[in-house]
Amino acid sequence: MEDTLTNLSTWGYLALAFFSFGGSLVVVAAAGVLSYMGEMNLYVSLGIAIVFNYIGDMFLFYLGKYHKADIKPYFEKHKRKIALSTLILRKYGVWAIFIQKFLYGIKTLIPLSMALSRYDFRKFGFYNVFASIFFIVVIMLSSFYAGETIKQLFEAFKEYPWVPFVVLFSVIGLLWFAMEKITKRQ
Repeated sequence: MEDTLTNLSTWGYLALAFFSFGGSLVVVAAAGVLSYMGEMNLYVSLGIAIVFNYIGDMFLFYLGKYHKADIKPYFEKHKRKIALSTLILRKYGVWAIFIQKFLYGIKTLIPLSMALSRYDFRKFGFYNVFASIFFIVVIMLSSFYAGETIKQLFEAFKEYPWVPFVVLFSVIGLLWFAMEKITKRQ
């Protein structure tokens, strides 16, 4: 356990930057818990995660706006998700930028859909600043303040190491089932 914590505190900021670029909720939450444990600095973690989350979405928007032909083959199999992200965009407008940060499966598609719909680059960048700050602060501070509870859960999992896998697969299965039901309504 000590080796793992040493590696995480050494490489944690780099991993946080890399995965925040992709919008990872799990790594941001893990950085909050590590900050609670004193292995990472909370303010540095917040800053790194916000900056790289913002850059990641701006990169996706840039790809959708200026490299449509290059990215189109990668999304041929995801037409339903693109349609769902377009519906979210139409229904919620600017709030879609905030909503997409929390939704796995379409979080990469909303910036691309907005870019393909000729949304203004500067306007997206402006709202994306606030969306990135909101997303990172909510997730990281929630995990920071729940750090003691999460730490106790990990201690309890030492006795029953199979429980996290059962819980993880159950949650993934329920989320998948719910998303299938929600997206097939229309």
